Amino acid sequence: MSHYFIAHARNATDPAKLDEYRKLNTPLVERHGGRFLIRGGTIEVVEGSFGSERIVVMEFPDEASARAWYEDPEYVEARKLRLESSETDVLLVEGVQAS
Repeated sequence: MSHYFIAHARNATDPAKLDEYRKLNTPLVERHGGRFLIRGGTIEVVEGSFGSERIVVMEFPDEASARAWYEDPEYVEARKLRLESSETDVLLVEGVQAS
C-alpha cells in the first residue's frame, strides 16, 4: 500500500541551501521508488487556517520504501541543509486502498 511523506515548510531563511537540498533529494526519492506529487505551488486556504509557505507530497510504493528513503545516509546528510534553512513539519501517512 502506498505511503506518503507530506512536508509543510515555513520560515525559509536560506534559499540557496534549500535549492541545494532539492537537487540532492530528487534522485534519492527516485532511487527509493518515490515520486513527487506536489512540490511547491500556490496555496489557497479555503477553510480554516494554515501557516505553511510550501507543501511537498511524495508518494512511495510502500512503507519500507518510504522509510528507506528517510533513513538513507545520503538523505540524512542532505536533510541537514533543510533543517538549517527552514522550519518543516514532516508526516508519514499510510494511503488507503481504493475499493
